[in-house]
Amino acid sequence: MRPKGRHWVLLWLLIFLGGAVAVVARQTAALQTARRLHDLREERRSLEARRAELERRIRLASSRQILVPMAKRSFGLHEPADSEFVLFPVPLAPAETVP
Repeated sequence: MRPKGRHWVLLWLLIFLGGAVAVVARQTAALQTARRLHDLREERRSLEARRAELERRIRLASSRQILVPMAKRSFGLHEPADSEFVLFPVPLAPAETVP
């Protein structure tokens, strides 16, 4: 039995609907991926800002302006005077002879 005209119309309609469903599914997936990418970029921006703030706090906390008074107060240390510096000379290694 040969397919009649209405069967061909139904077949082409189903092919069109299948293609349309595939396009809509791809676009939906692309939108979800774009939204996730945007969220990840926002999170990265936030983490980079936090990292910069933490690095600034580390630099501030390790500066001499903070460490010297803390060492004086906590450990009773003081900054050495010129007469308290002792330089130790490093002996030179004997030159190796090459035969």
